[in-house]
Amino acid sequence: MSLPEPRDPAGPYRICIVCLGNICRSPMAEKVLTADLERAGIAHLVRVDSAGTGSWHIGSGMDARAASTLRVHGYLTEHIARKFDPAWFAERDLILVMDLDNLDDVLRLVPDRADASERVMLFRSFAPGGGPNPEIPDPYYGGDDGFSTVLSMVEAAAKGLTGELVARFGPRTGYERGRDDTRDTPGAF
Repeated sequence: MSLPEPRDPAGPYRICIVCLGNICRSPMAEKVLTADLERAGIAHLVRVDSAGTGSWHIGSGMDARAASTLRVHGYLTEHIARKFDPAWFAERDLILVMDLDNLDDVLRLVPDRADASERVMLFRSFAPGGGPNPEIPDPYYGGDDGFSTVLSMVEAAAKGLTGELVARFGPRTGYERGRDDTRDTPGAF
């Protein structure tokens, strides 16, 4: 998979993860990817947030089942749901969606379809050996086991994406134990 070029080479690489309501899949993916980036030592180079295409959960916390699944596996769960704003497209380097319906919804919102073809992708397409179905199903109407399945899919995709981000961006020389000596280096994030 090929990552699009940063919109702002001097700033962090910005990723927005999008699902339907921003209470299950996208916040789970945001927390998992953020944790992977921290473990890889490049969280200072990549910023991750999430949103939904629908507005009915704006201001709500994460679905209790999603939060419980994350907590059991050691991930953070603090989250406030929000709706994807088309203006964010110009600020994000990569927009990752959970399923084909989310993809269609986001593509209807973006102002430049040509730019979108490079910057809007299915999140699971980054999973090594992702299989024939690149979608991450919505667990909202199912049981707790659906959230565990989604977490496994999200973890695989996050691991693949983190590997690509590390290969592309970092960690930079001088980045040790939370200290980034590269910020005064021309061309560094």
